[in-house]
Formats: sequence, structure tokens, C-alpha cells
Amino acid sequence: MTASPPRRTRVAILISGAGSNMAALIDAARKPTAPFEIALVLSNRPTAGGLAVAAAQGVPTVVVNHRLFGQDREAHERAIDAALMEHDIEVVALAGYMRLLTPWLVRLWAARMINIHPSLLPRYPGLDTHARAIEAGDTEAGCTVHLVTEGVDEGPILDQEAVPVLPMDTPESLSQRVLTAEHKLYPRALTAFCRALH
Repeated sequence: MTASPPRRTRVAILISGAGSNMAALIDAARKPTAPFEIALVLSNRPTAGGLAVAAAQGVPTVVVNHRLFGQDREAHERAIDAALMEHDIEVVALAGYMRLLTPWLVRLWAARMINIHPSLLPRYPGLDTHARAIEAGDTEAGCTVHLVTEGVDEGPILDQEAVPVLPMDTPESLSQRVLTAEHKLYPRALTAFCRALH
């Protein structure tokens, strides 16, 4: 009698665009030892390129178009939560999801929602991280995976990956190297996070 494989945590990825970090997580979930499976990819934008990528990989996709909800952010998030419940999601991974979440959803998924940010937090929360790092004369940049809390990019840090800032760097060139680091970091951090849940 063979032992049954360990149960995998059901993860949903929330995207708004091309979903390159999403693709890295889908690839990581294919490993036999992965402690998670990507059970859903959800986007607030029907035109998000990552939806086709996920569907081609056999991952269920859902669109909850924020435009249909006008200014009612909580109503939009209630529809998102309903989709997460329908797919028995246990952990949410934000990957280029370009909406600020309301306290309602953040509290509902407290300690079960993670995000990746393109800086070595607590430095440079928010936008324009690469330009800010270059302007400050930093010799090191990078990316951070953290728990989502009500403050923007303020949640507890789970893991980080550093990238050197080179003398000739532009925000665009630094952004590309940080993105490559993100594709290593996010699967590693999600793996450790899901292993710790069981």
C-alpha cells in the first residue's frame, strides 16, 4: 500500500496584467514536491494577458471586472471572495494585482494572503521603486514577499531576494533584473509559506 501524496494547499493567484510571476508559480506547482497547487487565476481585467496563459496551462480562470461595480470596491471584493470560496481556496497570492484592497477583504484573508513587491521592503513601498532606488544611490535593490495587511506594503516580510544596482542602470534595466529575481523568490516563498501551514 503506497502512501498518499501530501495534501497540497489550494492557492488562487490574483493578476491584472501579463502574469509573469503567475507563470512562475504555475511552473513551481508542477514539481512533485510542491506543497501547493494553483487552483484558480482571477483577474479584475478581462483583457489581462495572464488569463490566456493560465488557461493554456489548464488552470481555471475567473474575471471579476471591477468596472461593473463602479465605485463600490467592497461589492467588487465580495464577488472576488465568492469566487475564491467556490474554488475552495486556502491561500491568495497577489501577482501584479493593481487594485488597492479594502480592509474588508484584507481582514477576511488575514495571514492567508501574500504579495510580491519590487523593492527590499521596508524601503520604497508603493510605486516607482526602481527609480527611487537609483536616485537614492543604493548599491542594492531587490524584491520582497510579504503578508498583506491594511497598510500598503507594510505586512510582515516572509522572504527577500537582493539584486545589485549597477552604475549604468536605468529604472527599466533594473526592473528587468528584479523581475528575474521575483520569478525565483515568489515560488520559494510560497513553498515555505504553504509548508508552514501543514
